[in-house]
Amino acid sequence: MSEIKVVKAASLKEKPDVSKIGFGTHFTDHMFVMDYEEGKGWFDPRIVPYEDIKVSPANTTLHYGQAIFEGCKAYRYKGGKAVVFRAKDHIARLNKSAKILDIPEVDEKLVYDGLMQLIDIEKDWIPDGAGQSLYIRPFIFANDPFLGVSVSKCYKLMIILSPVAAYYAHGFAPVKIMVEDTYVRAVRGGLGAAKTPANYAASLHAGLVAHQKGYDQTLWLDGVERKYIGEVGSMNILFKIGGKIVTPNLDGTILDGITRRTVLQIAKSWGVEVEERPISVDELVGAYKDGSLEEIFGSGTAAVISPVGVLGVAGQDMVIGGGKIGPFAQKMYDFIDGLHTGEVEDTYGFIDVAGEY
Repeated sequence: MSEIKVVKAASLKEKPDVSKIGFGTHFTDHMFVMDYEEGKGWFDPRIVPYEDIKVSPANTTLHYGQAIFEGCKAYRYKGGKAVVFRAKDHIARLNKSAKILDIPEVDEKLVYDGLMQLIDIEKDWIPDGAGQSLYIRPFIFANDPFLGVSVSKCYKLMIILSPVAAYYAHGFAPVKIMVEDTYVRAVRGGLGAAKTPANYAASLHAGLVAHQKGYDQTLWLDGVERKYIGEVGSMNILFKIGGKIVTPNLDGTILDGITRRTVLQIAKSWGVEVEERPISVDELVGAYKDGSLEEIFGSGTAAVISPVGVLGVAGQDMVIGGGKIGPFAQKMYDFIDGLHTGEVEDTYGFIDVAGEY
């Protein structure tokens, strides 16, 4: 096991008023870095002062996009602890994305240790306001100075941290989404199951079109038959139909969301029936018409739970639950939020302690 070197910053930044900065605009004093070279493997794990990085204009990621990332959060926990929510699961998923992009897998224990040391060093950056957290962004990118189209031989892994405000600036509120029936984001056999920049780039134009039509986000359909529900641009989607929680199965086109896993595991522990299966738009419309479609909500690291008040289908809006937050979505949000801070006992093993104040 490699020793993680630590180089402390000569001076520390002034911490911002998190309630006024939004998402991903300010960064902490330090970051974790590790490099890879073919024949040498991953080497030189280190925590160093946060700074800009220098890359070649011929950097292969800039030209061909061989990169992956993760997103998780650290919280101030009851009893004076700094914790990360499901850190090991996020690192394991980073390796799943690495396999899809032909990026060398990392030693998960080493990256976990580096992350937890980094959080311990930067724990004073974790804000303590309601819904606030320290966002964690691990990422890996190809680092060859080479314009040939091929799998790279050099990579860099970095973890940077950003204090973030509560996702809902004006309180937990429903969003308005539309089913995207013109553009396609992912198909089976492609990159849909990887957390890679390409998937997000593929969603940008459709997202702009949705905003122009008055919607917050796009709900993708499968890329072949164009009839089965996939995921929303930045979150998985779940439906409460006839008392059951129903969500699209992991078919290789959508992300295996950690928050999705969390919701399903908690729902089952509550005795709620859960189904992971294909769901067609026609089924949703039918469930809406017969009154069995009770709630729609998204799940993801940024918002945790995002209730859906309006679903647009073929130019027609379906108002879900009177456009209000559904009771199940509210209960799930409150429960997971309590897990983050220790107000709800963690009987699931989701919490990883990084340090104490």
